[in-house]
Amino acid sequence: MLEPLRQGLPPLDPTAVSNAASCALPARYEAVREARKFTRRTLDQWDIGDRFDDVCLVVSELVTNALRHGLPADGVRVPEQNGCARQDGQVPPVRLHLMRWTERLVCAVRDPSHDSPLPQESDDFSAESGRGLFLVDSFADSWGWHPLAGTLNGKVVWALFRLQLRESSE
Repeated sequence: MLEPLRQGLPPLDPTAVSNAASCALPARYEAVREARKFTRRTLDQWDIGDRFDDVCLVVSELVTNALRHGLPADGVRVPEQNGCARQDGQVPPVRLHLMRWTERLVCAVRDPSHDSPLPQESDDFSAESGRGLFLVDSFADSWGWHPLAGTLNGKVVWALFRLQLRESSE
């Protein structure tokens, strides 16, 4: 999972990840709420809940884009791969990954599509949709995407947040 994230990011040693968590998301829009709840719990556990607003907005946009643009229109599920099947034998089509290094947090959303995520060209900033990647670009320190290879199909879209080191209170 981390290999595609290394391209386009500052050097990140996968063995230096201090925390990592992921959750499978169902192919329905309620998954965005589930992703926000998961993000809140995870950031609080990692004692970086002060970044929740920015991270939550980005997670919401990435998950919404995965659900809207990354799933097949006919709702066909991806067959089981890598032992990641649910009880019904199907692989959850969208997965949220949160990974923390000392000074960085990466939010990554995996979906089965190979289509590149592109910001929509529009001058209408009052439109109800089409601004998601502009928001991601505005709130994250960097973002990108990479196709997955091997036994995983699709792509991962990631956003990186720089974290402030906290001074010890000694």
